Amino acid sequence: MWTLLLLVLAVTFFIIYHTFIIVEMREEVILERFGKYHDTLTPGFHFVIPFVDRVAYRQETREQVLDVPHQKCITKDNIEVDVDGLVYLKVMDSYKASYGINDYRLAAVNLAQTTMRSEVGKITLDDTFSERDAMNEAIVKELDKASDPWGVKVMRYELKDIQPAEDIVRTMEKQMEAEREKRAEITESSGERDARINVSEGEQQESILLSEGRRQQRINEAEGDAREMELIAEATANGIERIADAISQPGGSLAVKMRLTEQFIDRLGDVIDGANVSVLPMDAANMRSFFEGASEVTNPIRKE
Repeated sequence: MWTLLLLVLAVTFFIIYHTFIIVEMREEVILERFGKYHDTLTPGFHFVIPFVDRVAYRQETREQVLDVPHQKCITKDNIEVDVDGLVYLKVMDSYKASYGINDYRLAAVNLAQTTMRSEVGKITLDDTFSERDAMNEAIVKELDKASDPWGVKVMRYELKDIQPAEDIVRTMEKQMEAEREKRAEITESSGERDARINVSEGEQQESILLSEGRRQQRINEAEGDAREMELIAEATANGIERIADAISQPGGSLAVKMRLTEQFIDRLGDVIDGANVSVLPMDAANMRSFFEGASEVTNPIRKE
């Protein structure tokens, strides 16, 4: 009795459990009836017919990230590199993702690897580091074209790592070191050249300034000498002009003669005092009469 009751309860619970289904927000469910596609269940609560309807597939509707394993690729310049990446995709059609391909995840990863090898073979090793964006776009384009029948949309592809072989890495390091040394030598030589140019330009400027100073000094001295001569000439001319005016006055010629006489006497006295002589000239006796005559000439002038 109790055994039968427990059996009935178990069968009842089994039937009730398979009568409804809950679909979560992150997925879609493919429902088959008698082994044939019947409906695509969206998130929510759904009733099904036990032993008739069957949940065939549950497809993730969120964006998925698939890791593309390391693989060896040959670049255009025959350099071997290890490359890996990440594929971001999303199921857009659960029916195609369920019936269009056996495993779209595995297919996307394998297709990403083959496409990546093809794209790496089109460029050189140096370009693999600088052309990452272009490579990513090319791989996404090829994957998206191939995955459209699967009901899958490839959102983007990212190259995660590009690792050349060890001997290539050592060669690149040596090349970079040589390039750094070359730039350092170029910079040092440029600095020395600029220093020599600056020193030469400074010396040249100094010579120019010194020559300009000497030239200006000579000009100033010449102008000073010319001005001095001009002033002397003007003073001499003014003196001569005044003397001429004085001579033209009444008694002027007598005054000139008197002045000449005085200067003659003074110069003669100096000569006699400086000369070591004890004999006077023959006409020294007439000197008295000459002086007396001169005094007689000068007396009228003084009275005037």
